Amino acid sequence: MAAAAASISLSLHFHLRPPLPPPRSPPRHAPFPLLSPCPLPLRLPVAPSRLPSPHSWRPDLRARAGTIQTPTLARPGGVVETDRLPSDVRDRAMEAVDHFGGRVTIGDVASRAGLQLALAERALQALAADTEGFLEVSEEGEVLYVFPKDYRAKLAGKSFRMRAEPLVEKAKEVGAYLVRVSFGTALIASIVLVYTTIIAILSSSSSDEDNRGRRRRSYDSTIIIPTDLFWYLDANYYRSRRVEKENGMNFIESVFSFVFGDGDPNDGLEEKRWKMIGQYISSNGGVVTAEEMAPFLDVPPLSEQSKDDESFILPVLLRFQGHPEVDEQGNILYQFPSLQRTASSKGGGSREYVGTKWFAMFSGVEKYLEEKPWKFSKANASEKAMVAGLGGLNLFGVIILGNLLKQMAVTPGGLISFAAQLYPLLQIYAGSFFAIPLFRWFLLRKTNNDIRRRNKAREQRAQELVSPDSSLRRKLLSARDMAQRKVITPEEIVYTTEKGLLDQDYEVKEWERRFKELESE
Repeated sequence: MAAAAASISLSLHFHLRPPLPPPRSPPRHAPFPLLSPCPLPLRLPVAPSRLPSPHSWRPDLRARAGTIQTPTLARPGGVVETDRLPSDVRDRAMEAVDHFGGRVTIGDVASRAGLQLALAERALQALAADTEGFLEVSEEGEVLYVFPKDYRAKLAGKSFRMRAEPLVEKAKEVGAYLVRVSFGTALIASIVLVYTTIIAILSSSSSDEDNRGRRRRSYDSTIIIPTDLFWYLDANYYRSRRVEKENGMNFIESVFSFVFGDGDPNDGLEEKRWKMIGQYISSNGGVVTAEEMAPFLDVPPLSEQSKDDESFILPVLLRFQGHPEVDEQGNILYQFPSLQRTASSKGGGSREYVGTKWFAMFSGVEKYLEEKPWKFSKANASEKAMVAGLGGLNLFGVIILGNLLKQMAVTPGGLISFAAQLYPLLQIYAGSFFAIPLFRWFLLRKTNNDIRRRNKAREQRAQELVSPDSSLRRKLLSARDMAQRKVITPEEIVYTTEKGLLDQDYEVKEWERRFKELESE
């Protein structure tokens, strides 16, 4: 069906005599009837402003309503719109929809999921198009998205990507585990290959009796090390299995952990940051101060100079489309209109609750954003000592093997030839086994110092809110006074795409409502 827009204008004619309503009839200005929910963009009426008093009427006075443009829920043939979204955006939007019971505004999803408003709107439109969701429009022109209870099942039935993602994630986990285990296994294999080759070289050299004796003694002393090593490794097996159960890591995995670490402990920090900010703003009626945002952002340490600098709040204004407002006392407050309108009564904050337990007035949000320091390795002390010992043993063996290979005029075949060909890789492995952890150790010192500095600055800003001085208290109370949290109830809905336009008969209902208000005066 070709895209078209049905423009409906509300024209109300009033005559002083007699004040009777017009006959009930379908809207005359619709170019064609819409007998079923339509996915095309419609221009819908917005409730007009209140009529003037009867004393100011004129016989030909006409009040005309404004219009708004509803989002397009186009469904191109066979295309799953949600598959075009990033997976994390889709999942965060769906989690927000579930939290609010399937009836949400764009601001609800943006604040709960920490998404940009434009991205939240795009996600809701895609979800509604794929799950037979529909739109509702309030008297003030606010658009709500309503989803069926089984929208997740409908989406999973259409999207092959959603069905395949759990398998892909499982494959990634298995692959990551195999990499960790393979690196640890490579250490054992390197030790076995290096010392076995050394034994083979020493055994094959018999130029004279003294050299044989010395090499035999060297051979005897060398063979004791691997024997003791594997006896110790085998004796530790059951202990390492217990450690695996307690810490989720066995000895073979601890080799990889010692060299490369265990990943970023603050993975998902940005997502958490914006969720905390969005929920805080929404909980406080869409009006906040810069001091309230500071505990969640990267701010300089608290000082007299930094108190007047509020530039750190600019990313928040851009993400949630906020703007500054100046109160009667000259304080700069920040208002976020899109986060002031909601379809749910959940999460309302107290406008008078300022002081010692400032952050207790809304649930689910921490006092400040705290970063976790990086750990060198999650392996315990005994495992790290054993890994370092095995790495040192391997490095020592590689050095000895290199000297023996240089002394050989002709390299025999078999195991010795194979080890000689792999020797460059053995050198790289043995050298990097200590070079990488050493580099990480210096890097982590600087990284953790920066993390401690940022955490301390955010904690100071949070403490300032817990015990505000008189000027800050007045500023916070001013922000609470300006807060406007509008809950859109089903009674305020004037149009829905779930029904046909003729079934809703907006013009007649709006005229009767306004006429009754006029009579009550």
